[in-house]
Amino acid sequence: MKKTYFSVFGCPLLLLVCLASVMQSCKKGGGFLDATATTDLTQASVFADSARTIGFLANIYAGANFSANPGRFGVGGMDAATDESEPSRASSTTASAFATGTINAGIVEDRPYSICYTNIRAVNQLLKNLPRTPMRAVNKARMVSEARFLRAWYYAALVKHYGGVPLLGDTLLTYENQINVKRNTYDQCVKYIVSELDAAAAGLPNRQTGQDYGRASKGACLALKSRVLLYAASPLFNGTTLVADAGGSASPDLVGYPTADPNRWKDARDAAAAVVALATFSLHTEPADNVAANVPGAGFQGVFTRRENTEYIFQYLNVGSSDLENLFLPPSRAGSNGAFPYQGMVDAFPMANGKLISDPTSGYNPNDPYTGRDPRFNYSIIHDQTVLLVRLGNGTTNGRAPVNIFIGTYNGQSTGVDAVKQGTVTGYYTNKMLDPNAIAATILFGSRRVFPLMRYAEVLLNYAEAANEYEGPTTLVYDAMNAIRQRAGLNPYQLPTGLTKDAMRTYIQNERRIELAFEEHRFWDVRRWKIAPQTENVQSEGMEVRRTGNSVTYNRFNLTKHSFRPAMYLWPFPLSETGKSPSLVQNPGY
Repeated sequence: MKKTYFSVFGCPLLLLVCLASVMQSCKKGGGFLDATATTDLTQASVFADSARTIGFLANIYAGANFSANPGRFGVGGMDAATDESEPSRASSTTASAFATGTINAGIVEDRPYSICYTNIRAVNQLLKNLPRTPMRAVNKARMVSEARFLRAWYYAALVKHYGGVPLLGDTLLTYENQINVKRNTYDQCVKYIVSELDAAAAGLPNRQTGQDYGRASKGACLALKSRVLLYAASPLFNGTTLVADAGGSASPDLVGYPTADPNRWKDARDAAAAVVALATFSLHTEPADNVAANVPGAGFQGVFTRRENTEYIFQYLNVGSSDLENLFLPPSRAGSNGAFPYQGMVDAFPMANGKLISDPTSGYNPNDPYTGRDPRFNYSIIHDQTVLLVRLGNGTTNGRAPVNIFIGTYNGQSTGVDAVKQGTVTGYYTNKMLDPNAIAATILFGSRRVFPLMRYAEVLLNYAEAANEYEGPTTLVYDAMNAIRQRAGLNPYQLPTGLTKDAMRTYIQNERRIELAFEEHRFWDVRRWKIAPQTENVQSEGMEVRRTGNSVTYNRFNLTKHSFRPAMYLWPFPLSETGKSPSLVQNPGY
C-alpha cells in the first residue's frame, strides 16, 4: 500500500491512501459531477478527531504536485508536451498528442479536472465540518487559511488548463443536489482566486519553517497571486481572440478578457512586488554538498538539493530520495522514463558571457559546443562526457565518470547503453534538479531535496516581465534580471544598457526558458505569450556525437515534427465530463 508522509502542526503523520478513499469516496471517476459522498459515520469519525482532521488537510496537500510532476505522463512531464523534450518512448499520451497536434477531448488526460475538483470539494468539506472539531481556535483559523490557499491553488491549475471553469464557492455537493456545471467567466475565476488568496494570506506567516515547512504561507499566497495575475495580463487572455482563432461556440469571456487593458500588467507587477517587499525570500547561493563554493552558478544547482532554503516559496515534500534520478539519469546510472531534452533547448542557453550562441561575437564554437556555456547548461543538461556519480553493485560509490553518449570509440570505450539513439532519443538527458550526490535505484545515496512549485526566481521574472510590459525596462526590471543572471554565474552578468521594451521582452522570455526549464513553465509560457505557433510548429532535433579516438564530429538530426493549432492554447474539457452535461461549454476548436 502506498504511504504518504506529511508534517502538519509539527506532528509527523502517516497517511494511507485508503483513508482518503473513505473520506472522499466518489461513485465514478472523480470528475466534477461525481460529488463527494461521505457517510455520516465517516464524517463523525473524521471531524470529531483532531488528528484525523489534520490528516484530512494533509491529504489535500498531497495532490498539489500533480501538474508539475516530471513523470506525469509516464514518458515525461509537461516538458514532453513542449519544445523542451522528446517523450522517452513512443506511446499515445496527452504529452505526445500535444506535441504532434493530435490532442482532442476524447484522449486528453482528465486528471486536471478530476484531481482539482476532488480536492476543492475536500476543502469545502473541511471548512463545513471544522467548527465541530475539538481543536484550539488558533489552529482552526490557521487550517482555514491553508485550506483556502489550497482551494485557490487547484482553481488556478484548472484555469491555466481550461480558462473559465465552474466555481463552487463553499458549496458541498451531494447526489441529492441538482448540479450546475455552467462555466464562470475567466474574469470571475481570476477575481475569485485572488480574493481567496488575499483572505488566506491574512492568516498565515510570511514563511513556514522547521516542521511546518511545505505548508501554505503568506508568501505562497502572494506568489500564486503574482502568477495568476501575470497569466491574466498576458496576450492570450488580455484581449483574447481565441474563439475567433480556433472556432467554436464558446463566449469569449469564458476564455479570457474580450477587451485588453494594460493596467492588468500593473496589477501583475504590483503582485510580484508584494512578494519582494516581504523581504523574506532570496535567491539561493550555496552549492550542493561536496561542490566548491567558488564554482560559477553553484547556487543554481545547490537550491534543488536543499530540503529547506530561502528561495522555495511553496514546495512539495513527498518526493522520494532518488525519484528524479530514477527518471532522468542515463541507463548506465539506472535511470529511465524521463523525457529527453531537444537540441533547441540546448541552443537556448547562452555562453558564459551572457551572449546567445547566435551572436557571432559570443565565442560559440559548433565544433566544441558544450564548452564555455552558461553554467546553468551543465546543471540542466547531461551531454556527452558529462561527469556523473557511478555505483558498484554492492551499493558503494566508485567516484565519478563521464557519460558516453557518443557513437564510435573514445578513451578505450565504445558505443554503449547511454549512446544517442540507444539510451537517449535526442543525444541528451535531463540534469535539472538532480542531486550530484544521489544515485538512482537506491536508498543508500539519496537526496534531501523537495520539489519546487513556486520559487523566488520565478517571482523576480514575473516582476521583470510585468513591469517591462507596463512601463518599459526600468532600473528595477534590470535589477531583477541581473540578480538571476548573477546567481547563474554569468560573467559579465549585466544585461546591455539601453534596451527597448521589445528587446528586454526577448531577454526575459529566454531567461524564463532556461532558468525555469523542466519546471512546467514552458508549456504555459509559450501559450500565454501567443508565440506557440513559432515555438511549437517546429522540426525538433537531436545531436549525434561521433568519435574516432580524439576526432569528434557533432551532427544534428531530425526528430518529431511538432504541430500546433490555435485550439491547443487551452486544454479541451474531457469528453467524459462534457458528455454528462450540455451546459459545460467546450473550449474553442474542440
